[in-house]
Amino acid sequence: MPNEEVILTAEGLAQLEAELDDLKYVKRKELAERIKIALSYGDLRENSEYHSAKEDQAFMETRILTIERILRNARVVDANNMDSSVVNIGSTVVLNDVEFAEKIDYQIVGSEEANVAENKISYESPLGKALIGKKVGDVVQVDAPAGMVEYELLEIKSKL
Repeated sequence: MPNEEVILTAEGLAQLEAELDDLKYVKRKELAERIKIALSYGDLRENSEYHSAKEDQAFMETRILTIERILRNARVVDANNMDSSVVNIGSTVVLNDVEFAEKIDYQIVGSEEANVAENKISYESPLGKALIGKKVGDVVQVDAPAGMVEYELLEIKSKL
């Protein structure tokens, strides 16, 4: 899947670009300094600071490569060219959990941006798939681990 298209919102693209810049131009320098200091401690066989810094460096370089791959294969969705009367990638939806009469807001995003803690769900998730193309007033059913969950679509907010 190295060349698979990655769908991002403009916000997600900006966040990834900012993270990449931070990793390449700030974190790399910080880690280089940590490694330099750790090297001054001497014997590398028992130098935990050195090994920790090198491990952090490996994780960081992997993340840099991952972000660069995502950006190379990114297709940014343009909210200006989408029908705001139906749910699309980039839309924020207000749902009513029919069983519990609870309102929930979610933003529909690409899989690389999904973050449940921020109420961002992937368009590829079961709920995301069920919502794409729906209109206000539609009811969707999603097969969840706890059983079938029913949501009513109360509002669609386009992210412009």
